[in-house]
Amino acid sequence: MQLALSEARAAMAAGEVPVGAVVVRHGQVIATGRNSPVDAHDPTAHAEINAIRAAALVLGNYRLDDCEMYVTLEPCAMCSGAMLHARLKRVVFGAAEPKTGAAGSVIDLFAQAKLNHQTDVQGGVLAAESGALLQTFFSERRAAQVEAARLNHPLQDIALRTPDAAFADLPDYPWQAHYLSNLPALAGLRMHYLDEPVASKPSGTLTFLCLHDRTRWSYQFNRVIPAILAAGHRVVAPDMIGFGKSDKPKKEAFHQLEFHTQTLRELVERLDLQNIVLVLPQGSDWPGLSLPMAAPQRYLGLLRLDLAASSADELACKAPFPDSGHAAALRAFARWSPNPLDAEAKNAWRGQNFSSLAEALSLAKSP
Repeated sequence: MQLALSEARAAMAAGEVPVGAVVVRHGQVIATGRNSPVDAHDPTAHAEINAIRAAALVLGNYRLDDCEMYVTLEPCAMCSGAMLHARLKRVVFGAAEPKTGAAGSVIDLFAQAKLNHQTDVQGGVLAAESGALLQTFFSERRAAQVEAARLNHPLQDIALRTPDAAFADLPDYPWQAHYLSNLPALAGLRMHYLDEPVASKPSGTLTFLCLHDRTRWSYQFNRVIPAILAAGHRVVAPDMIGFGKSDKPKKEAFHQLEFHTQTLRELVERLDLQNIVLVLPQGSDWPGLSLPMAAPQRYLGLLRLDLAASSADELACKAPFPDSGHAAALRAFARWSPNPLDAEAKNAWRGQNFSSLAEALSLAKSP
């Protein structure tokens, strides 16, 4: 069940409802699964279904005889039916699901004696841990939605934005500003990003997705971007909400890590970024390190850069934060510290780790 909880945490890092499942046969784990209906655009992609499909492929059989499943949440009717069809020997679940649970909470499919197969069921194993994950996920989502809705009215636009004059004389930042406000997670907030160049390029072109750390903004990459563009590649460098030229909600409680991660996932999807090299400042994992967990097929590698700043750069990095109201995100994330999801994201990384920008740029030239 601890392994199932690990899968649930990975689902939460990917913006999915945190449910995880593990299939065991003769004491050996043969398959895992996590919720992915949002990312897969598939209403059947529950953790249990994903685990059953993976186990069937491992065994080369649609019957999962002598197999047991451990899942963090009581299965729904769809998943319970699949477990019975797969002939699972036993199902162990964590938290009860009072709205859709089909192992006793709403109905009990496993107790139907007329069915041609009976699967043993045990509930309540690590139920508190499983329930806490779900409670945290939904409470953070509700808080972000309430705050975003409160801020989403036209009278607040000017108050949420650093005046353009603050960016007028910045050195070495000549690129065109792009804005989005219609991503679902943004709820009307305006997000700024650089996209250079936006014209289509040959299939070998890489996209360098440059994510600033928790004290700066896209200007942090001003000395790196020219080298990437000169090599013929694309650069996308967003300002997370609360930073740079993006809108800046004034409440520290608004700035939850999951909200920022979700906006980045949606930006990647909206721009349909491919062949991504994820670029992070040295020592910074937030919030980009978990992005490849949601869409690993989009990412080729990870590049960490030592972005030492000059005194002029330091002044430019302070430009978006002219007063304490605009600096709510800085204060919120000054208290941020790594959590277990960061370690799981590191372990889940399957792309190439580049040791330098030159090494990453050479990737497209490789046969």
